[in-house]
Amino acid sequence: MTKPLLRKVDAVTFRVPDLDAGIAFYADRLGHPLRWRNDEVGAAALALPESDAEMVLTTQHGYEPNWLVDSADDAAESVEAAGGRVLAPPFDIPVGRVAVVADPFDNVLVLVDLSKGRYVTDEHGTVSAVVEDA
Repeated sequence: MTKPLLRKVDAVTFRVPDLDAGIAFYADRLGHPLRWRNDEVGAAALALPESDAEMVLTTQHGYEPNWLVDSADDAAESVEAAGGRVLAPPFDIPVGRVAVVADPFDNVLVLVDLSKGRYVTDEHGTVSAVVEDA
């Protein structure tokens, strides 16, 4: 049996017109704590109380699940070899790499690896660095 490709849901993105408006709604009014905010990439993550998956507010992307994989490059190749399509070849993000693929049924999968580490934030949740996992 082959090792499963998709490890877990890493995040679900929500498109917002601007981060302040999104944070005001989801954090301030609905109570989801801010985990991190990165204005350079137009994204902020909020915590879910019973999961380590994040709600990622973004000014760049639509509503979509992001799946954690060991390697975005290898995962994209595996999906293509299995009969899917690569919609966006793997590219770098601050914490790793991302690829966007579609299965044979046109379901879009955003494949994320955290090969560069995780965000470090200040007391306000603003990203200050990326550190490798130990």
